[in-house]
Amino acid sequence: MTQPATRRTVLATGAVALAAPCVGCGGNDKSSSASGSSDKKELAKTGDIPEGGGKVFKERKIVVTQPKKGDFKAFSAVCTHRGCTVNQVADGTIDCPCHGSRFHIADGSVAHGPATRPLPAETIKVEGNSIRLA
Repeated sequence: MTQPATRRTVLATGAVALAAPCVGCGGNDKSSSASGSSDKKELAKTGDIPEGGGKVFKERKIVVTQPKKGDFKAFSAVCTHRGCTVNQVADGTIDCPCHGSRFHIADGSVAHGPATRPLPAETIKVEGNSIRLA
C-alpha cells in the first residue's frame, strides 16, 4: 500500500520535473568550440572571392570582399538603411536591392544613399586558402 503524497514530496517532485528539461541548456561553450562551432566554419576559399569584387553569404548575413589582391575584408550583409540584405558585389560596391544603397568594398563606407552609415566590419581570419569568421 502506498502512502499519500505529502506536501514536501509533491514540491520536490515538481521541482525535479521542472528542472529536467533544462539539463544541457547551460552556457557551457566548451562543447561548441571543441567541436568547431558553426561560427568558425569556413566561409569560402580565397579563390572564391574575386579581386576587386566579393561574395554575399546570405545565410550567414556576411559579405566578403577582396579590394586588392590578397586583401580580404568582411562586412555585415545587412543594409544600414532599412535592414535589407545586400544581394551583390559589382563595380567596386556592395549593393542593396531595396532602395539602391551601395557601399565601398574596401571599407564598407557609403558610396550611394539613401544609407548614411557604413556596413559594420566583421572579423575574418585567412589561413592558407581558407576564409573563416574569427
